[in-house]
Amino acid sequence: MAWDFAVIGGGIAGVSVAAELAEHGSVVLLEAEGELARHTTGRSAAVYLPSYGGPVVRELTTASRAGFDARSQDAPLLTPRATLWIAATEAGAAELPAEPITTAEANELCPVLRTGTLTGISVDRTTCDIDVMGLHQSYVRDLRAGAGTEIRIGARVTAIERQGDGWLIDTPGGTVAAGQVVNAAGAWADRVAALAGVPTLGLRPLRRTIGIAPAREVDPGWPIVSDMEDTFYFRPEGSQVLFSPADETPSEPVDARVDELDVALALERVNAMTTLDLRSVRTTWAGLRTFAADREPVVGALPDHPGFHFFAGQGGYGIQMAPALARAAAAIITGGTPGVAAERVSPARLV
Repeated sequence: MAWDFAVIGGGIAGVSVAAELAEHGSVVLLEAEGELARHTTGRSAAVYLPSYGGPVVRELTTASRAGFDARSQDAPLLTPRATLWIAATEAGAAELPAEPITTAEANELCPVLRTGTLTGISVDRTTCDIDVMGLHQSYVRDLRAGAGTEIRIGARVTAIERQGDGWLIDTPGGTVAAGQVVNAAGAWADRVAALAGVPTLGLRPLRRTIGIAPAREVDPGWPIVSDMEDTFYFRPEGSQVLFSPADETPSEPVDARVDELDVALALERVNAMTTLDLRSVRTTWAGLRTFAADREPVVGALPDHPGFHFFAGQGGYGIQMAPALARAAAAIITGGTPGVAAERVSPARLV
C-alpha cells in the first residue's frame, strides 16, 4: 500500500499534523521509540502562554485557544493560571509584556516573591496550565479512529529514498511507500532530512531542566513566576513547586539527562527571589527544545525538494500553539490557505 502521507515522529507535532492531514488522504505515523511522546512532549512544563515567543509563535498561540476548547470533550485541556513576569534590570522592565502591576499587587498574587529589588512586574491573565497528554491523546484518538490512518511504534526510519513522485522509507518493520513525507522528528529533524538527501536547516536541540521540590507553604492557586532575563521560572505543582533554571544547553539529539549543576542553579535562583527556601528535590527531568535560528517554527518543503515537508523547530512553544500550527501545516502541505503566511514559516528562509 502506498500512503498519501507518512509523518515521522509521534510527539505533539507528529500526531497533530497527522490528524489534520487525515482529512486529506491516508496517513501513516512512524515513531522510532516503543511509545509515543517519550521525549520533549512528555517532558513539557505544560503552560499556555500567549505572551511567550516570537511574533509568529504568539500569533499561533492566540489562534490555538479555540482549538484547545474544541478538543476539551471530556475535561478542560486549559486551566487558567496567571503569569507574573518580573524584571530585575531596566532593560528587562522595558520589555515586560502584558499588564504592569505594583509590587503590592504582585505580593497579593504570590506572597513568597521578594519584590524589593525588582524594576518592573507585569501580569498576563490569559495564561493557563495545559493538560499536555490530554491534548496528545485527543489527536491519537482521532488517528486510531480514522479509516485511512495507522500508527506504527518502534518504526525508526533508517533510509529515505525518492522514487518517482513519491518516497520509500525504510524501517525495521519494512519499507513504507508514501506520496509525501512530513518530518516531525523534533530534535532529530535535521538527521531525518539528511537521510532523504534534503538540505539540513541548522536546527538546534537545546536541553531544558525541570524539577519538582517540596515546600513548606504553597498555594496551588499562585501564578507562574517567570524572569524576563530567562534565568528561572517556577509555579505551584499541587502542594509542591515546579522550577527550572530556564537553561538552553546545546545538545545532540539524545534522550536528555539532567545535569545536577543545573538543578542546583535553579534552586539558588528561585530561593534568591523568594522566601520558599527550597532545600531538597522530589524529582527532576530534562527535555530537548529544538529551535531554528530565528526561533520561529518551520513548516513546508524546500523548492528543490517537493514532497518532503519540515514540521519542526517548534522550540518550547510546540504544545501551546499545536492546534493552529497543525492546521496551518496541513494547509501548506496540501496547497490550501494556512492561517499564517507560508513564507513566515518556510524552511527556505533558513538555507
